[in-house]
Order: sequence, then structure tokens, then C-alpha cells
Amino acid sequence: MQDISRHAPPPLAASRPDTPEALAVAMRARTERDAQVRGVASIAAMRDAIRAAARALPTITDIARIERPDAAAFRARAALGLPFLITGIARRWPLCDLTRADLRKQFGHLPVRARVGDYVDTAFAPDRAMQDMTLAAYLELVDNTPSRLPPYLGNLELRALNRLCHWPTWFDKMGPPRFWLGPAGTVTPLHCDYDDNLFAQLWGSKRIFLAPPHHDAYLYPKEANAILSGSPFDPEAPDFERYPLARQASLVACTVAAGEMLYVPAGWYHQVLALTFSLSSNRWARAMPAALDAATARQLGSTSRP
Repeated sequence: MQDISRHAPPPLAASRPDTPEALAVAMRARTERDAQVRGVASIAAMRDAIRAAARALPTITDIARIERPDAAAFRARAALGLPFLITGIARRWPLCDLTRADLRKQFGHLPVRARVGDYVDTAFAPDRAMQDMTLAAYLELVDNTPSRLPPYLGNLELRALNRLCHWPTWFDKMGPPRFWLGPAGTVTPLHCDYDDNLFAQLWGSKRIFLAPPHHDAYLYPKEANAILSGSPFDPEAPDFERYPLARQASLVACTVAAGEMLYVPAGWYHQVLALTFSLSSNRWARAMPAALDAATARQLGSTSRP
């Protein structure tokens, strides 16, 4: 049997600050690192700028679709601050042509960490239930234990799969690819990341709800960290009695099919539901959001250096 210990995820019981004061210090340190990576003096100011820019956006009722943009066309479109679908690129990646049997045979030994139990209600909590296993064990688990909320492999760095993807170089700086695998019914609840996001659907299809950044006023957000906020509102099963302000949120849905990509601008809320057995990958840009104009970008970065 292959030794996978050196590739294993970090222990589930990783140490966390055990007092409010230590937690606050750790959060400040993380926020400062996040700002440095993105070249801004303040993450809070960047978030405010994203919301301010979004207030000038038109209300959309569907998601535009473009075919195989080059870097210039992509950047021009991203600068508009609206999400859009991209066809003709991810479908050419070798990973799109693999099957579940191929995945089990070639990569079944990989260590993975599955989201288990009710991972929706605890989506942005530090103590969300997780379980370590191999990829082969995960595939067997979901094949043999159907449930309303199936276990989900989400936000994993599976470097062995990276060579089967050919990401376009549309951003100057991007984070590593993250992979998302699971059957129909797996879900990432409504949230926003304050980074531009390029999402590739490789197998199956997903339905994604989106809402603009300034509509966080209607979505009861709770900050998980400086660049991530979650919402308890579920667009798939809206509870307007519990969340009445959500009636005012401009939510738009799209289905992302195998071989398609979706650009999600920084600050846009989105919820992702697998409609079929699904494999996806995404990368977050680690730079100034594309929707912020040059003057705003200069202002945000002007005091980031002594």
C-alpha cells in the first residue's frame, strides 16, 4: 500500500486561539496578510470600494455568455463588474474527459477531506464537521450512502489533478486551483469572496445563484474573515418570513454545464448546487478586483507602503 502520510491534509485538531484576545490577534494578523497580498492598505476599504462600484451596475436578469475570449477581451469584460459565462476553453482540458472510474483508478490513493453531516448550517464555522479519507473511500461512501445532503469534497488542493487543467493567464496573480467533487445535492451556501473568482465546471452541471455586492444589506451576512462572508438565506428555498429583507435582493440564477466557466467578480454573493454528479475547479485572483477603476485602485494602494 502506498504511504500517503506525507501528502495528508493537516490534522483536524489543528490548534486555534483559545481566548477572545488571542483570536482577535490572529484575525488581525490574517487581515494584514490578506491586504499585503492584494496590494491594498485596508481590506475594509477595498470591500467598501467594491460595494460602491456595484451600486452603479445595471440590474441583470440573466448571465451573459462569451466564446473563447483572449486576455484583452476577458479583462475588458471583467472590468464591467458583472458575472459572465465563458465557453470553448475548459472543455479542452484533459480532466474533462476522465470518468469516475478513471478518477478512482488513477487518483484513488489521494488523501482528501470530506465535508460531512450538516455542513450547510456550519459552512463558515471553524469547527465544521470534516472527515479524512482517500479519494477512493470517498467515492465508495457517496455511492453506498445516499442522503439528503451528501458528503462533499470542497475547496481542496489536489495537485495531482492540476496538470490536467490548462488555466488561461487572464490575471497577473492567482491562487492555486481548488477542486470540488460530489453527487447531486452537494451545496456551497450563499456567500461572497472579496476576490475575483474563475470557476470551471468539468463534469456535470451546477446551478449558481448570484447577487451583487451592495445587496449584502438584504442578505444578513456574517463575516467569517476579512475576505469571506456567509449568508443564512437560501435562494433555493427562500424563507422570507425569517429573512424579509431578502425580497429586495436582486438574485439571478444560471446553470453552468460541463466544459463551461463562470467569472464571479469580487464581492458577488453566490450559492452553488450540484444538479448531477459534479467535478469543478476554481481559482481566486490575488490582486486588486478587476471592477475597480484605476483611480480607486491607486487610492486603495497608495498608503499600503511606508
